Amino acid sequence: MAQKTDTLLLEKLMRNQPENFSTILNHPQKHQVQVLYTLVKRDQNNNPTFKSYSYNLNDQHYFYPASTVKLAAVIFALEKINELKVPGLNNKSTMITDSSYAGQTKVTSDPTAENGLPSIEHYVKKILLTSDNDAFNRLFEFVGRAEMNAKLKKYGLQQSRILNRLAIGDAGESAKHTNPIKFYNGNQLVYSQPAQYDPKEYSLTLSNTVMGKAYLDSNDRLVNKPFSLENKNAFAISDQQALMKKLMTPEAFTVKERFNLSKSDYELIRTYMSMLPTESKHPAYDAKEFWPAYAKMLYYGREKDAVFNTDLAMYNKYGDSYGFIIDNAYFKDEKNKVEFFITAVIQSNKNEIYNDGIYEYETICYPFLKNLGRMLYQHAQAH
Repeated sequence: MAQKTDTLLLEKLMRNQPENFSTILNHPQKHQVQVLYTLVKRDQNNNPTFKSYSYNLNDQHYFYPASTVKLAAVIFALEKINELKVPGLNNKSTMITDSSYAGQTKVTSDPTAENGLPSIEHYVKKILLTSDNDAFNRLFEFVGRAEMNAKLKKYGLQQSRILNRLAIGDAGESAKHTNPIKFYNGNQLVYSQPAQYDPKEYSLTLSNTVMGKAYLDSNDRLVNKPFSLENKNAFAISDQQALMKKLMTPEAFTVKERFNLSKSDYELIRTYMSMLPTESKHPAYDAKEFWPAYAKMLYYGREKDAVFNTDLAMYNKYGDSYGFIIDNAYFKDEKNKVEFFITAVIQSNKNEIYNDGIYEYETICYPFLKNLGRMLYQHAQAH
């Protein structure tokens, strides 16, 4: 079904709105923008076909994918439950994480869950609602590093790798070790997974893995050298959208190409990918910390007072770190028979110092993604 990607339209559309896009168009390399937009058309039997448009797309040009990798972990964790075929084991089973290697931590309870206990299902909710780092780390430990990367390859995501846990300084040897885990139904042990070790390195041919002029180290000391992201996670824009297409339009793929997910798995993911944090009861969130548009970069620009378009459903997974903002989204407007995918990355790091927390998210990144989402929604409605 794949057709050649149009590389001209997006730039043309942006040039027609200089008030929104001139900053980006004048400095595309500085802001490291990449965009992939795919319009979905359906025939009389509701079978989808795709037409893709890109701007500055280069799967070898590295950007830090931040939390966007969590969507792969969600899918692969649910797949693993299905593939284990262990009687009594499901995504609601209580998941008790132990520790067996330096730096590992245990989890025996989760006060944000209705029953106070951790489970795959609850971690999935926390990842999709507010991009919870610990929830991702627990799914990473369950799937295991080797399987995580084997799955990426299995599904043709060739320019991607997931190497480590997030936000705990996990790298090198510790990232290769994952915790022992036990699953219970009530007091009954249904499955026990020993600690795992993955010796493999996952090398990719990437440019742009060394950036900027300085960075703050783990002790917040300034190091006057470019910042290296050479051994970090990678998740190319094309791969992110390929994953989202399989998730949201599985009917466009052969059975063999689809994820091994049940109807209720798809429902769980789609429900919490589109739900706003303020709509969730378990976990419950403080609206001051997690306002409605908190996880919606495209179209809403993460605005605190965003007014929601009630015709438009948005299913997405965003990421933000090191000055990069990424959003990987599927939009559907039933009323106007419009559906499309947008996957985009933008960076703003004016002082070229990494890890200092000083980035122009509010003034450059969020407005760009908001305007991009709105512009492409208009385009989709007209086509």
